[in-house]
Amino acid sequence: MIQIIVFAPLLAAIVAGLFGRVIGQTAAKLVTTGALFLAAALSWPIFLGFLNGTAEAGVTPVLTWVQSGALTFDWALRVDTLTAVMLVVITTVSALVHLYSWGYMDEDPDQSRFFAYLSLFTFAMLMLVTADNLVQMFFGWEGVGLASYLLIGFWYKKPSANAAAIKAFVVNRVGDLGFMLGIFGTFLVFQTTSIDAINEAAPAMAGSTIGFMGARWDTMTILCLLLFIGAMGKSAQLGLHTWLPDAMEGPTPVSALIHAATMVTAGVFMVCRLSPMFEAAPVALAAVTIIGAATCLFAATVGTTQWDIKRVIAYSTCSQLGYMFFAAGVGAYGAAMFHLFTHAFFKALLFLGAGSVIHAMHHEQDMRYYGGLRKEIPFTFWAMLIGTLAITGVGIYHLGAGFAGFWSKDAILEVSYAAGGHGTGAFWVGVFAALLTSFYSWRLMFLTFWGKPRWIESKHIQHAVAHGHDEPSEHNPPVQEDAGELHDHTVPSPDHAPGTGGYHPHESPWTMLVPLGVLSIGAIFAGQIFHDAFLSAEENFWAGSLAFDPALMQAITEVPYWVKYSALVVMLLGLFVAWMAYIRRPDLPRETTQQLGPIYNFIHNKWYFDELYDLLFVKPAFWLGRIFWKKGDEGTIDRFGPNGVAWVVSQGSGLAKKVQSGYLTSYALIMLIGLVAAVTWVLFS
Repeated sequence: MIQIIVFAPLLAAIVAGLFGRVIGQTAAKLVTTGALFLAAALSWPIFLGFLNGTAEAGVTPVLTWVQSGALTFDWALRVDTLTAVMLVVITTVSALVHLYSWGYMDEDPDQSRFFAYLSLFTFAMLMLVTADNLVQMFFGWEGVGLASYLLIGFWYKKPSANAAAIKAFVVNRVGDLGFMLGIFGTFLVFQTTSIDAINEAAPAMAGSTIGFMGARWDTMTILCLLLFIGAMGKSAQLGLHTWLPDAMEGPTPVSALIHAATMVTAGVFMVCRLSPMFEAAPVALAAVTIIGAATCLFAATVGTTQWDIKRVIAYSTCSQLGYMFFAAGVGAYGAAMFHLFTHAFFKALLFLGAGSVIHAMHHEQDMRYYGGLRKEIPFTFWAMLIGTLAITGVGIYHLGAGFAGFWSKDAILEVSYAAGGHGTGAFWVGVFAALLTSFYSWRLMFLTFWGKPRWIESKHIQHAVAHGHDEPSEHNPPVQEDAGELHDHTVPSPDHAPGTGGYHPHESPWTMLVPLGVLSIGAIFAGQIFHDAFLSAEENFWAGSLAFDPALMQAITEVPYWVKYSALVVMLLGLFVAWMAYIRRPDLPRETTQQLGPIYNFIHNKWYFDELYDLLFVKPAFWLGRIFWKKGDEGTIDRFGPNGVAWVVSQGSGLAKKVQSGYLTSYALIMLIGLVAAVTWVLFS
């Protein structure tokens, strides 16, 4: 069964990618979508088996891979509780994204290629989470990076998409260097790449030292920090996060697949899979906690100032990943995986809901040009409202009821408070980030679905009306695009309210709405149904698949009530501030940004990380590259190499050309001179 789950997406990707033109786009879509729904249908029984205690962990060999001295490992598929959780997350979200893409990509001429990339990405992610050794995990790790590059740059004719794909690839290579060094060091220390053997031997290595970069370091600390650098790249943690927002250049289904449930959670999964190693390295765990909390805060602040609907959700993803990491950093790996599980449903719902809004608004992504859409696209509105209630953590502890984020995010805050030490600081950072999360989430909802329509101010909408995508009435002639400021030229009429410009937003097709409905169910009930298993103080569910501290999980139920209700209080505060700013007093945001001035600019420009990296790394790299190009390649290698040889041949040919006069007497003279020279050389030698 596990072989079908893993390899069905690969076979579908091969069929769609290599034979898409032969079988046609519809057949390619059927093959890939069907393979993913099959994989999802087979994954859920495995997960439910571990949930009710009837399934057992096991390893299914595929083939013998490498045997070279002490380095030997097979290609095998590991299935335990941790794998089962990731299987249902990956296959469910990917299957729904495949179905959603039927509607979203309907007009794209390269649908076969797109669906092949989606399935290839899913296969690589499944290889990663079923890995039985670190080399196999790295194979899936790099496969995910390759597929994400292809998906982000799918619209390769757009320079911005190409730049975003390259940026994602390069930044991830930085993290992957640390991951590779961590794998090399782990093999050097443990003489094996088997994850089971490494986790079993890790506690005995606590306190030992290893040489690295000319100094002695604690062995487990240096190994775990190197591995965590890889997780920082894949999961877009502070410092290696800059690729994530730019990845929004890819199609919206790609954003949902990469940034909700799959690629960005690979780092969290890796830390949890190797949690016995991290438990033997307290310094590394402290670093995980601090960086996770810092990422949580950074991304939440930036999300409050963005106007692109997809970028707001992207920074939200970055922030939620910070929650997962600082949960792992305090030792609550089960809570981290629980938030990964619930986050997959409501974040995929928000991304796909945003795609439905963009689809309705003729590819406009700037929320300043939305407004009043809840009556135009009601199904999308209710789906995104559910996603917002889930991510902001709406729920009542004493009633034992709440949306998915209420159960998982609040559990992280509670366990961080209970852990003490670095966890206490992470708790307060998490509470403040929850306030910002509530603000930017409700800001998105109010700007998009409430208020007066502002569609006429969008060039995309004007283009749609002018070219007949939505026929304007005689009262509302189409407004031509211009390079300057756009203004509302709408003439009020019975058919078109002011600000609409004669445009009629339309609800998405059923292929896009069905995934929204299914994910809405997950966003409502995933936390309610599964929290007892994920957060239990007994290890029955996890069954040794990750490091488990029963006392820490028990402490969740013993924290003060003010800790339990802190997230709810700040959620209501963030909702109130967003309502005041975007419903009650729409002029308040402009006044606030003017008063904040440099602070707002600092946050709006993403803390100037991109500008800093451009100054420190990009420009020096291009400067050095130009030196090697102009001085080294052209000035030295080409000058004295192929170009120099070509110059000598050219000059010699010119001289020989002059000698070729065509007169017989000249040739006879040359022959005589040659003969005299030869005789002279023989005589004197």
